[in-house]
Amino acid sequence: MAIDSVEGLANRRVTVIGMARSGESAARLLLAAGARVTIADAKDEAQLADVLARLDRTRLTVRTGADYGSSLQEAELVVISPGVPSRSPLLRAVRGRGVPMIGELELASWFLTAPVIAITGTNGKSTTVTLIGEMLTRSGKRAFIGGNLGTPLSEAALATHQSGAAAPYEYIVAEVSSFQLETIRRFHPWFAAILNISTDHMDRYEAPGDYIAAKARILENQSGSDMALLNLDDAQVTAMRPMVRARALGFSRSGRLGQGIEEGVVWDGLQVTATFGGRTDAICRREEIRLPGSHNLANAMAAVAAGVVARCPVNAIREALRTFPGIEHALEAVRERRGVKFINDSKGTNVDAVLKALESFEEPIVLIAGGRDKGGDFERLREAIRRRVSHLILIGEAASRLQQVLRECRQISHAPSLRAAVEEAAEVATAGSVVLLSPACASFDMFADYQDRGRQFKALVHALPA
Repeated sequence: MAIDSVEGLANRRVTVIGMARSGESAARLLLAAGARVTIADAKDEAQLADVLARLDRTRLTVRTGADYGSSLQEAELVVISPGVPSRSPLLRAVRGRGVPMIGELELASWFLTAPVIAITGTNGKSTTVTLIGEMLTRSGKRAFIGGNLGTPLSEAALATHQSGAAAPYEYIVAEVSSFQLETIRRFHPWFAAILNISTDHMDRYEAPGDYIAAKARILENQSGSDMALLNLDDAQVTAMRPMVRARALGFSRSGRLGQGIEEGVVWDGLQVTATFGGRTDAICRREEIRLPGSHNLANAMAAVAAGVVARCPVNAIREALRTFPGIEHALEAVRERRGVKFINDSKGTNVDAVLKALESFEEPIVLIAGGRDKGGDFERLREAIRRRVSHLILIGEAASRLQQVLRECRQISHAPSLRAAVEEAAEVATAGSVVLLSPACASFDMFADYQDRGRQFKALVHALPA
C-alpha cells in the first residue's frame, strides 16, 4: 500500500525532521496511526528533553546532533518541519532515492474530514484566520483555528483520528505559509484565499518567482466544487486567476469586482457588501470595523467572504467585525504613557508589513526596526519613513544595512538591545506621538521568535516608570 493515506502509514518507517511545534505534533500523529517513527534534529537530546518527555518513547527512535542525518537512510517517508529548507543537500539526496518527502501540513490533511478554509498571503494571515474563527464561533459552529498561526494542523488531525465517527470540527481554519506549501501533494482546501503578495523570505528563495509559485500551490488541488478567493487589488494575486479551477471569488476596496469574477466582497467607500449566490448583503460600514488601517479592511473583507460561504449569519459576522481587536503582536496597543502610544507590531517582519503599519497612524512615529535580514527591499521604506518617522532606532544584525539605505531619515540611532531601544524611544518621543516596534526583519538574531520579541517589548514598555 502506498504511503499517501492514513491506512498506508501503519508499520511504515517515517522520519520527522525538526522538533519544533509542528514536528512534535506530526510525530504524535504518526505514532497514533501506527507508524514506526524516528525523530531527527540537529539539537542534542538534552536540548530536546521537554519535547521528548511529551512523546511515547516506547515506539520512538531518536537521532539528534551530528548523527541526525542517519535517520534518513531507511526512511520510507520523510516529514519535514516548515523551518527546514526542502532544497537542502541532505534532503535532495533523499529525494534522489525516490523517498517521498512531505510537510506537516500535507500529513495532517490526510486525516481531516471537515472542510478546510486555508488562508495564505504575505501579510495579514493570522489576523484573517483569527477573525474567521470569531465569526464561526459566534455562529455556534465547531471550528479548529491554527496551522502556521500557532497550533499545528496535526492537532486537529489527531483529534479527528481519535474521535471515530463523531467529527470534532465542522470547519478547519488554517493559516498556510509558503514554506508549508512547498511540500504539499494532495492538500485540498475547500476554501482557499490569497490575501496579498509582496517580496518576502528572499533569504530562503532564489528569486521572487519561487516564493510566488509556492503561494500559488494553495490552488493546485482544488476542483469546481471548491472556492478560491483572490485579492483583486493586488496585481500579483490577480495574475494567478488563470490557475483557478475552483469557483472564483474576489474581494476589492475599489467598489467593484473584476477578472470575470461576479461573487465576492467589496467596499464602496462607505460600506462593505457581500454578493454570493445571487444575493447581496450589506455587512457594515468601515467605522464599525474595529481593526485599524486600510490593510485590515482588506483582511476583514476576506474574512467576511469565508464567513458567508460557511453560512454564518450576517449578524454574527457583523458583531465579530465590531468587537475583534486584532491579534497579539500585530499593531497591538501596549500602553499610553505621558501622551505617547506604544504599539507592538513584532509580526511586521517584512517591508510591506512595515509600510502598512506606518500608514495606520496620523501621529509622528518613533520607529524601532531591525533584526535578521530576510533579503527585503529596504529601499521601499525610504519615502514612508521620510514622511512619517521622526526618529528611527535600529537594532540587530540588519541595523547597518538599514542605516545605509534609510540615511535620509531625520534622526537615526543604533541601540545595542531592545531594552536600550525602548528606553531611548521613551526619552525622545513627545506627547501626541507613537512609538512603534515594526522591525521589517526576522527575530532570530536576538530572540526565539517574533512572539518572544513582542512580549519582551511589551514587558519593557510596562516597566517604564509612570
